[in-house]
Amino acid sequence: MTFVQLIECRTSRPDEMNRLMDDWVAQTKGKRTATHALVGKDRSDASHIVEMVEFPSYEEAMRNSKLPETDRIFQEMAALCDESPTFTDLDVVRDERLAEDTVRRFYTALQTSGELPPLNDLLDEDIHSHDPVNPQDTIGLDNARSEYRMWRGGFDFTFTVEDVLIQGDRACARWTWNATHNGDFLGIPPTGRRVTMTGMTLFRLTDDGKIAETWWQHDQLGLMQQLGALDELEQ
Repeated sequence: MTFVQLIECRTSRPDEMNRLMDDWVAQTKGKRTATHALVGKDRSDASHIVEMVEFPSYEEAMRNSKLPETDRIFQEMAALCDESPTFTDLDVVRDERLAEDTVRRFYTALQTSGELPPLNDLLDEDIHSHDPVNPQDTIGLDNARSEYRMWRGGFDFTFTVEDVLIQGDRACARWTWNATHNGDFLGIPPTGRRVTMTGMTLFRLTDDGKIAETWWQHDQLGLMQQLGALDELEQ
């Protein structure tokens, strides 16, 4: 079970506290069992600092606490506090990965049969899309929908999302795309061929969880080869 340790303290030396965290990250590289650390400052009281450190389990947290680097950094942190820090040990009973859910729902929406969904619950009105298929970036929700319709008009396809990684306001998805070429695509008439493509998409999300920007990377050359568009060049 995922375990989180909540550490609260008051300090008039926040910059030194921040540098101390940098030291701990550097000195415990390859040793620490913590998987995620988040430090927050109270908006109503700048001296009130809250740190949340996530571990795969309580047992891993105990292993981490026994590292000599962790003990030394804690002693230095306590010296920077105006009063003794407090600790709250939490077993995680619910963990909502909202950004990952948004990304996965996006791919599901793209492959929905029938009319393309409005997507306004997933995409920001001013979404900015970077795709090597297009000579220029696509800007705005209406233009993004037109871009997706181009792909849907050329193929009957499904996405398999292999991995989703989240960091801050960014999410990166690795996917496999399987399709049947049953419509015109970039001037290539329908061939009925089964094609496949792998790729990745980097997403930037807004504070309210909508997709604001996308960067697509996929094997466009491999797709053109599967469609027979390169046959004359290869002869």
